[in-house]
Amino acid sequence: MYYCIVNPSARSGKGKEIWNKLEYKFLEKGIDYEVHLTQGPGHATRLAKKLTSLKKEESELPIKLVVMGGDGTLNEVMNGIADFERTLVGYIPIGSSNDFARDLAYPKDVDVLIDKIIEGKKVRSLDLGKLTFNSMTKTMSRLHDDNISLTRIFDVSSGIGFDAAVCEEALASGTKNFLNKIGLGKLTYGMIAIRQLLKADKVPCDIELDDGTKIHLDRFIFIAAMIHHYEGGGFNFAPKADLTDGKFDLVFAGDMPPSRMMFALPLSFFGNYYWIKGIGHYVTRRVTIKTMLPMWVHTDGEVSVKSDNITWECLKEKLQLMN
Repeated sequence: MYYCIVNPSARSGKGKEIWNKLEYKFLEKGIDYEVHLTQGPGHATRLAKKLTSLKKEESELPIKLVVMGGDGTLNEVMNGIADFERTLVGYIPIGSSNDFARDLAYPKDVDVLIDKIIEGKKVRSLDLGKLTFNSMTKTMSRLHDDNISLTRIFDVSSGIGFDAAVCEEALASGTKNFLNKIGLGKLTYGMIAIRQLLKADKVPCDIELDDGTKIHLDRFIFIAAMIHHYEGGGFNFAPKADLTDGKFDLVFAGDMPPSRMMFALPLSFFGNYYWIKGIGHYVTRRVTIKTMLPMWVHTDGEVSVKSDNITWECLKEKLQLMN
């Protein structure tokens, strides 16, 4: 049995079209399946929790969960999976940025992805990240789930500050919807990034790594915990990230004028920016961030609340993938 969670709105409605291809394969091969179409923020999380909490005989395991959508839909599913050890995930990326799939050398031919999922076997295990809100504000993002958890799983990256503010604006952006329709959705993040950078608040922060290393920034711009190489539609913030080592690449920018960050942004798209003064990089399993003022926090581009105290930790090879 395959349980399919499909975002029909992904890529301006093409999710339904690609689902029809997968459904045809199921019918052609006589494979049992259920399909569930998401209906709004948080729905994929609730579906994944329900489907992976089902009582199963040993012969019916692992639970095979197929996700069709963008990075946001996949993130919601990750936050709903009740037991990663007994769940196999198949993913068909149909979002505007697809940062998760970018590192995995997924073929552009959707039929090839579908055939691999139909085999129903584990082909790789990847790290996941866990965000813990040690505090949170009552301020909610413009597009958020009604139920805000103190912890969140992320499969690509999590960030606080500038990159999260960009995500928060992009989630409710009419510009993004328009650009998606003409195949230029990735431009949304670049356009919003410039605007957010110019109006960013001057906020001090303290960073503490799991080995006791402490870093203070009088003005931080962003801090990101990167499981994968890319975020924000292709910005290569962590060019040497290892998806299976049980650690994430901590990248931050601070104590620099906005003009220097404007210079760093296009270079980060190619993964060539660590040499710029004010850019920091560490590899760690766990880190705690404390900021002078509450800032937006994202997990895989999904933003709910602001916080001035968070902890990130890496969960080694937690996610089991069929493709």
